[in-house]
Amino acid sequence: MKILVTGTAGFIGFHLANRLLKEGHKVTGLDSINEYYDVNLKYARLKETGIQKEDIAYNQYADSQKYPAYKFIKLNLEDRENLINVFKKGKFDSVCNLAAQAGVRYSLTNPYAYIDSNIVGFINVLEACRHNNIKHLVYASSSSVYGLNESIPFSEKDNVDHPISLYAATKKSNELMAHTYSHLYNLPTTGLRFFTVYGPWGRPDMALFLFTKAILAGKPIEVFNNGQMERDFTYVDDIVEGVYRILTSEPPKGNAGWDGRDPDPSSSRSPYKIYNIGKNSPVKLMDFIHAIEEASGRKAIMEMKPMQAGDVVKTWANVDGLGEDFNYKPICTVEEGIQNFMRWYTGFYR
Repeated sequence: MKILVTGTAGFIGFHLANRLLKEGHKVTGLDSINEYYDVNLKYARLKETGIQKEDIAYNQYADSQKYPAYKFIKLNLEDRENLINVFKKGKFDSVCNLAAQAGVRYSLTNPYAYIDSNIVGFINVLEACRHNNIKHLVYASSSSVYGLNESIPFSEKDNVDHPISLYAATKKSNELMAHTYSHLYNLPTTGLRFFTVYGPWGRPDMALFLFTKAILAGKPIEVFNNGQMERDFTYVDDIVEGVYRILTSEPPKGNAGWDGRDPDPSSSRSPYKIYNIGKNSPVKLMDFIHAIEEASGRKAIMEMKPMQAGDVVKTWANVDGLGEDFNYKPICTVEEGIQNFMRWYTGFYR
């Protein structure tokens, strides 16, 4: 297959591109390489897939020195004209849109970054898919869309009309926009609500990275809500396995039994589907920290903090839908995942 993956300088996009290429698919990667976090890490991910920093220029293709079937282009999703040209030139079968402005807390102080990337950028992707015969659009949503919902574990059939951060609101908007295009233009779309992904090459603004960096440096870590938090931490390889199965399987066809009088939010008569993708096994934050201590051989210095605006106390993914449709079964334990991350982190940062 010929697949466009946006966000390939990012954490999940980097791992997904590697998996697709190793399985023999042709991949075009796209990323803006913005400065939300250290761009050196983004360039290092690209280098790992054979894309050299000196070959990267805006709106120019760089060929991988590792994978003959991989090329990369630096581009903003908001750049509508050049994005359309990428689609026309690529003649893609499918698109996986992982590019987005991430982060709940950052959205409290930089709201326009989320509108530009997650709303304007996503409508440009939808329009490009519509006009270029894309057979399937898979895109990143987020567990944050569950917001004030307290029905645990979170199910795709739950109401998600009460987000508590702008980031979450943009991801909910993406789901609504995707459904509209599935309905109006028969564009098959699948939205994936990711639950706290972690692992090697992870984002520096995520808990595992922040905690590891501070613990190894003998500095205190900030533990919010006095440690009374739980997260459905999901190892990146398990996430990529789920995304890969969806991308390489038949796209959604529409649910013939869908009832507008009792609507199922996760499907539609149109070729539209929403899935949770997580571990289905929430971990207490303090247990997560203890696992980092075990892997690093260091004790954490903890500063207990109150709950942060935009955060939720607990996430827990019901992944029955993905299991039934794609036999998705996450297998990596938190202890294994943290040890893998620690080996990468200490090697990468010496």
